[in-house]
Amino acid sequence: MSLTLESLITAARQQGASDLHLEPGLPAAWRVRGTLRIAGEPVPGKLLLDLAHGILGAEHWPEFAQRRSFDLSRTVAGVRCRINLLHTSRGVGLAIRLLSTFQTTIERLNLHPELKKLVAPTSGLILISGATGSGKSSTLAALIQELNLTEARHIVTVESPIEYTFRPRRAYIRQREVGRDTPSFEQALLDAMREDPDVLMVGEMRDPETMRLTLNAAETGHLVLATVHSSTCIEALQRLAMAFPSETQAGVCAQLADCLVAVVCQRLRYRPDLNIRVPECEVLRSTVPVKALIRSREFFRINQALETGAEHGMWTFDRYAAWLAKKTQWHVPETGEEEPDSEPTEAVPAAAALAADSAVRTPTSAPAAAPVASPPTSGRAGGPIEIEPVEGGLEELLRKLK
Repeated sequence: MSLTLESLITAARQQGASDLHLEPGLPAAWRVRGTLRIAGEPVPGKLLLDLAHGILGAEHWPEFAQRRSFDLSRTVAGVRCRINLLHTSRGVGLAIRLLSTFQTTIERLNLHPELKKLVAPTSGLILISGATGSGKSSTLAALIQELNLTEARHIVTVESPIEYTFRPRRAYIRQREVGRDTPSFEQALLDAMREDPDVLMVGEMRDPETMRLTLNAAETGHLVLATVHSSTCIEALQRLAMAFPSETQAGVCAQLADCLVAVVCQRLRYRPDLNIRVPECEVLRSTVPVKALIRSREFFRINQALETGAEHGMWTFDRYAAWLAKKTQWHVPETGEEEPDSEPTEAVPAAAALAADSAVRTPTSAPAAAPVASPPTSGRAGGPIEIEPVEGGLEELLRKLK
């Protein structure tokens, strides 16, 4: 049987892999519970080149040829994937992240229920930090889903690429993908200020300009959730401050102290008894002493506030690990099975529905990339309708409706 992207993704999912790596002349590699496993025959370079052509199409191939890399997200064999195509010394390779097939929530990610309180404020900045592959995007999606299920807020997300698609419940959600729906994070954040958002989600703060605009948005009455790479909460704050020139760091720290709500740093810990990895978190809340230390740039002293801040909802890694050790109820997703969204569909706002047929109504996403209804992957009649971004945008949707 010839190798296809669908068969490779299906095999990776059956292995319980979080990542799939494909390189010309090398066997496929899976990352399973944090460990890399290599097996099978070498993958031909021509096959990967054909796969890359099929994924990108003629429209995006020139951009890949110029940049030698390309990021996108796509549902393959029923699995939502984040795909990075890259050019290496051997040819064209792929690095594929397999995302959760169930609707992410705090409970389903086995996170502490107190994290739901982080999104209670109507303004401020929440930072989700951790190393690459530590589940930052999943936690971010779970917090957005918590708002979606409980609050009637206008949520705008800016991602590169879109990893989790949201079905609007009580919230009105627009998702924008950098490179497809907007040229850059900077432009999307500037646009968002004219789009009447209550909540902004910034997929990743990569440069000082994006950080500056994110801080400005948090200061001007919006709740902003963003991710940053770091191994501790204190390091996340330092990284944000040190991204700016030394002459402006005092002002940035004052701005950060004023708008910060919380910092969550997480890492994944394998539980052999459950055969899954669970997030282990450090949580820093923005109390008056913490704000003062940030403003004075005394980051090294924040650790003491973190150690003694349990009554304010702060968690050290050790305290969180102790809570995990006592936890008895776990969500353990079945490998290879998609878990349906159990939330009631009647909660979808009427304004967020587009009549694609007299009998089918699909909640809409960003106008720049109008979604179309995909049939439920579980094959059950009346199941939830997944919102998927389409390459053609509004013109493609209108053509399908004719």
